Amino acid sequence: MISKPSTHRGVAEGGRNIKACFHSPSSQSAAGSTRDEFPSREFLVDPLANSTWDAQVASHPGATVFHSAAWARVLHETYGHRPSYLGRHEAGGGSSLLPIMEVDSPATGRRGVTLPFTDSCPPLANSGNQVAQYWERVLALGRQRDWKYFECRGPNLAPAGARPALTFYGHELDLTPSEDQLFAGLGAGVRRAIRKAQARSIEIEIKHDLASVETYYALHCQTRRRHGVPPQPFRFFASIHRHLLARGLGWVIQARWRERIVASAIFLQFGRRANYKYGASDKDFQSLRPSTLLMWEAIKWHAARGFDSLHFGRTSLANEGLRRFKLGFGPREARLENFRYDFRRQEFVTTRDRAHSPLNSVFRRLPLPLLRAVGKALYPHLSCVICFPFTQPAQSLLPL
Repeated sequence: MISKPSTHRGVAEGGRNIKACFHSPSSQSAAGSTRDEFPSREFLVDPLANSTWDAQVASHPGATVFHSAAWARVLHETYGHRPSYLGRHEAGGGSSLLPIMEVDSPATGRRGVTLPFTDSCPPLANSGNQVAQYWERVLALGRQRDWKYFECRGPNLAPAGARPALTFYGHELDLTPSEDQLFAGLGAGVRRAIRKAQARSIEIEIKHDLASVETYYALHCQTRRRHGVPPQPFRFFASIHRHLLARGLGWVIQARWRERIVASAIFLQFGRRANYKYGASDKDFQSLRPSTLLMWEAIKWHAARGFDSLHFGRTSLANEGLRRFKLGFGPREARLENFRYDFRRQEFVTTRDRAHSPLNSVFRRLPLPLLRAVGKALYPHLSCVICFPFTQPAQSLLPL
């Protein structure tokens, strides 16, 4: 059984201790720029070069697993994306941080993203004024690095009046009520599905070994093909295991029926916040409702261990079925806006939500080995749903 996560005493103290993250930053960033190119209070910082990064970032109440060095390492190790995080020391004390990865692809261009394959990664700051001051720094960095565009995932960074490129639903559940209160907050259909799965003797297991990741990945590939989407390469999930799960920053929760794993999901955590990141299931056993029981047991498990919240990831506005499934667990719903600034046009641009495409039917017919090869070839050139013409985030593939 996984041990109880650290509660990080600095959580309640605001961003005061985050300044240590920027102590003696490297003079040369991963993107090849020096801190001297920016005013003295602002600089580029590489989380991969700072051994105390995670402990210090965790002192900020807004920090999530996506602000961690572990997540940055997953993106860098798997796809070669380069961290160009912007740090800022404030004259009155305290610091702030804007995570950015540079994606450089001959096929899709060079751009900055906060962050690739990430639901939301807003700046860590103590005030709106700190956030607003970042925008000019982003523009300067983008011009210097010859970015095609900049993708912003999270609130408050884009200037007032900017048009979002895409909007998603986000769902976050407060885990502080009692178990009885959490169960009472479930929709009637969810409660029926839980009882059905329990009556069929579905067993829930919590793992963090590589074998459980491999089992998850097999279901992931099947689920992806069912939705007509190439799976991400296994090395991405192996990196998640190496840098997150093996360090107690996440786990695989799986549903077993008799001798078979029929549903599986990957959850990540940082401080007192948990994130549901990826989910998959065997379609032949969906009538047993294993995914519903899995999510309920995950809610109970995280709540019993002192987590404050569980984020269900983002959902396409067009995916009403998935939205209803998530709302059935009683979370708070919010709009998540993504912004894209085009440096050549010098303006914010919009894009279509391509949750469905004619390519979906093509991918559904491909043999799994070929579909995995397609994903392996494509994903290094991609960074998020708004530049991927035939998919939405992987976590949205949890079956109903």
